[in-house]
Amino acid sequence: MDIPIQNIYYLLCYAWDKLEERDIVSVNPTDQANIIDLFSRVLVSGISHLCKKGLDRGYVFHSEETARIRGKINFTATLKRNYFSQPVMICEYDDLSYDVLHNQILKSMVKMLINCEDVDEKVHNELVSTYRRLQAIQEIVLAKKHFRLVQLHRNNLFYDFLLRVCELIWDNLLPSEDPGKSKFRDFLRDEKQMAGLFEEFVRNFYRREQTRFSVCRENIQWDATGPDGSVPDFLPVMHTDISLISEGRKVVMDTKYYRKALQMYYDKTSVRSGNLYQLFSYLKNLEVKGGANRNCEGILLYPTVRYELYEQCEVQGHTIMFRTINLNQDWRSIHNDLLAIIN
Repeated sequence: MDIPIQNIYYLLCYAWDKLEERDIVSVNPTDQANIIDLFSRVLVSGISHLCKKGLDRGYVFHSEETARIRGKINFTATLKRNYFSQPVMICEYDDLSYDVLHNQILKSMVKMLINCEDVDEKVHNELVSTYRRLQAIQEIVLAKKHFRLVQLHRNNLFYDFLLRVCELIWDNLLPSEDPGKSKFRDFLRDEKQMAGLFEEFVRNFYRREQTRFSVCRENIQWDATGPDGSVPDFLPVMHTDISLISEGRKVVMDTKYYRKALQMYYDKTSVRSGNLYQLFSYLKNLEVKGGANRNCEGILLYPTVRYELYEQCEVQGHTIMFRTINLNQDWRSIHNDLLAIIN
């Protein structure tokens, strides 16, 4: 799916709910040749912003042998070192340092991008300059767990945006044939990864850009009972991608991401049957709750870059709409089209 780089950037910023951070980072997505250059520029600009306002610091634990007391003495370890033959102590203390995990992740990712074959030469040089600005910070061998171990607070929340960029890069960097080098995988071709991003994008877009509906994900209980009268535990969990709720109206939206939204069956174009069955199951199991649920509507929303789908039908008292959103147009048109879908 050929989505313009600028729209990918907007999609990610909505999906991560980081529109304010996007405005802080001075990057023009339309100037970038490819997505990895865009991400590299985001990190360069973001780290520059952090350096100007002051990199975050935190207390780092140290344990060292010293002849002078610093912090508290670890008497057990000191005595094991045979203090009387070598009069040094093992002291433990906390030191306020820039060498904290979130800074280590940024520096390590910059180094990985320097060794990425897909980065433009000019961007590569900017990454090298950025790397040199982080001399007080150690590199680490990045692993997925590091992104989960970072603890942020209100005063350093800007890091969250940059760390999300780092994690997306890390998920899609692959070793190349040259030792120490890497290549960036086109994550737009990964339907599973993009399906999650597209869902988060649409949900956060509606949460931010309209006031008519409240927006949430909703767990749906099966209208089913077992021998003991309760809902059987072996039934799969049902939860909506997006529920749009207003006074007297409810819309359940299911987002689907495929390279081709429609399927061909015996030379006939149709929506994917599994998508329709899933949405209809949501609507029928909500129906028993009564109120706005009794006639709740359903929308199947597909991204596209070439054609439009604008159909609807009535199925057992429920309106089901089939819509596409063209991601290969200017952002203002995408914005207006998404609002038109729910109006």
